[in-house]
Amino acid sequence: MSTTHIRPATPADAARICAIYNHYVTTTTVSFEEQAVSEPEMAQRIADVGAAGLPWLVVEVDGALAGYAYATKWRVRPAYRYSVESSVYLDQAYAGRGLGRTLYGALLDRLRERDLHIVIGGIALPNDASAGLHEALGFRKVAHFSEVGKKFGRWLDVGYWELKLGQH
Repeated sequence: MSTTHIRPATPADAARICAIYNHYVTTTTVSFEEQAVSEPEMAQRIADVGAAGLPWLVVEVDGALAGYAYATKWRVRPAYRYSVESSVYLDQAYAGRGLGRTLYGALLDRLRERDLHIVIGGIALPNDASAGLHEALGFRKVAHFSEVGKKFGRWLDVGYWELKLGQH
């Protein structure tokens, strides 16, 4: 039986996180980034999320980092301070085991501990697995933008799902 552990990410996790994320960047339309992210850039992203007072979590399976989830500010204007955008990525080798739901659930628990009202998940479409994960966790689809990105010569849609954390 595997041992699963969720913990806060550190800049020392940047190389492994890059290995997971850059697969999505270079081979899929899940991320709208077009160039692989460097280890120093990823370490800075992790540090920036922490400096903003938001969580960045990793899940380890038998000591191996298998995925990560984090939240960032939704927008920069002050009135948006109660809203965050969330992201979750798993190493392909660990997909389909329920780790995404466990990890995302842990992230949502951390967000509920803060003075936040809503979590927004943006999903490049089509992506039935991500839409299903969000909906299983209580998110509901609230927007659909057509052809807002172009990657690999294809126009891509983006949908937004939201989850209200509580009343503030």
